[in-house]
Amino acid sequence: MIPANNPNLKSWVEVPQNSDFPIQNIPFGVFKTESLTARVGTRIGDSVVDLKSIFVLGYLENLPFHLEDFDASSLNNMMRRGKKALRELRNRISKLFDANFPDLQNNEHHVSQVLVDAHSVEMLLPAEIGDYTDFYSSREHATNVGTMFRDPANAILPNWLWLPVGYHGRSSSIIPSGVDIHRPMGQTKPNPDENPIFGPSQRVDFELEMAFLTFDGKPLGQRIKTEEAEDYIFGLCLFNDWSARDIQQWEYVPLGPFLAKNFASSISAWIVTLDALEPFRVDNPKQEPEVLSYLKYDKPASYDIHLQVAIEPQNAAETVVCNSNFKYMYWTMVQQLAHHTVNGCNIRRGDMMGSGTISGPTPYSYGSMLELAWKGTKPVPMNDGTERKFINDNDTVIMRGHCEKNGVRIGFGEVRTKLLPVVE
Repeated sequence: MIPANNPNLKSWVEVPQNSDFPIQNIPFGVFKTESLTARVGTRIGDSVVDLKSIFVLGYLENLPFHLEDFDASSLNNMMRRGKKALRELRNRISKLFDANFPDLQNNEHHVSQVLVDAHSVEMLLPAEIGDYTDFYSSREHATNVGTMFRDPANAILPNWLWLPVGYHGRSSSIIPSGVDIHRPMGQTKPNPDENPIFGPSQRVDFELEMAFLTFDGKPLGQRIKTEEAEDYIFGLCLFNDWSARDIQQWEYVPLGPFLAKNFASSISAWIVTLDALEPFRVDNPKQEPEVLSYLKYDKPASYDIHLQVAIEPQNAAETVVCNSNFKYMYWTMVQQLAHHTVNGCNIRRGDMMGSGTISGPTPYSYGSMLELAWKGTKPVPMNDGTERKFINDNDTVIMRGHCEKNGVRIGFGEVRTKLLPVVE
């Protein structure tokens, strides 16, 4: 067992009931306050732990980290230390905040320097994301979309069951939770018998996804095999990969998504490590036909992560529209990374890989409004008496995720984004 994952651990920092951030989590993110410059932190309960101060005060001695790893506006410096060093860091932090360990908790002067009220911080984009790849790895989602737009009898395209389909997205428009976005403009073709028109998208949608960030990979020309892929995965976050469905429908042939996807993608602020998720592994979905040799991986590489999406209209209470689970993914992260590099493609620390929309087997578990409202034919009722086919101006979309087992809840917080009217 990884010491930091011990379910019996209790922290001397108060952790509210059902918090996403018990001492067993120890995620990583970047924050700042009115008086503190951007720096790396972790979170326990409603307290953010200032890892720069922890380092300066000498609590991280004999670990392979330097001040610049924590005195930074991204996690990228810390990522270069690799998975073994990250595990040692989590274990050290766990020990420092263990209720049975007195060194830090008995030093009130130091405690006042390292703990910051989570409600007083501004969370920043956690990494400098150099490259971003979005996969398309939910069989239920691919089936639903294929049924809507193609032949229901042949909803899954021939290559889909043989490889993790993906495309390269735009990293510059990835934003952290809390940053509002504007309704995008673009070309659409609402009438198939008429010319396309230019104007605001009428079908802005969320996509419920998760994403993983990578450590440094191998040099160009070398590949990462499935059995070593997890050594190159830093951790996961929630991911709302916004989509303009009407723009996408017109533009995607023959090269795939472009303007419909690159106007914004929102991620949660805290990166939860694979180590923290270790207790929540579950068996991989059965894959038929049998995958090719380079994609084979017999160990469990799926995770039981409960996911939820809510829509909050302006001046109204939220409505939960979706409850899904990361374990529904047909292609695992291990297979995605192995496929991404099988041709010799090099990945770098801070690269991000989106899972693709996560849809489950029931209508309430579908991970997009496209599916929930079935292309607008089945509007979704809101608690305020209105309905939604897609996302309205001034709606806020909120995604949440957590694991729970043996009395331990490991969560991701939330990714919250408001859709503002178009900028003319």
